[in-house]
Amino acid sequence: MDRSIRTSAKALVFRDGCMLAVRLRDQDGEFYIMPGGGQMPGELLPRAAEREVAEETGVRVRAKETVFVIEGAEGEPHHRVDIVFLCEYLGEGGDVSHPDSNQTGYVWLPIEGLNRTPLYPSKLRRPIMDLFAGKPAPVYLGNENAGDPEVTD
Repeated sequence: MDRSIRTSAKALVFRDGCMLAVRLRDQDGEFYIMPGGGQMPGELLPRAAEREVAEETGVRVRAKETVFVIEGAEGEPHHRVDIVFLCEYLGEGGDVSHPDSNQTGYVWLPIEGLNRTPLYPSKLRRPIMDLFAGKPAPVYLGNENAGDPEVTD
């Protein structure tokens, strides 16, 4: 195979009934993802999550435990493995130094109704709502490729 595996550290940050999300826009419209990105060689995953949040949003966080793992095995240049950390919100005010190319900012998305919000991967929507509500949520969410049907339950 000529595809590599890319490990990505993502941050789930709750504040006032909302979650931190990066707002993006492409030819199909506006959508959201959790802040995060690729792990650098020698960098531990929790530090990667903290660095990526600061670079993309200017928000400072402290990564705590791993809450979700989700993959994108096809439909992208790499086989993506996202490790999602629950993060403690520490404050805002840093410089946004490395936004994604189609990033238009960041927002605090309300958890209520998140299952119908264009947050991707969509398999994260309900587990995030359940985790926030103190309900059991699976850690391994499986595979979600670009073009899969959206999860809106």
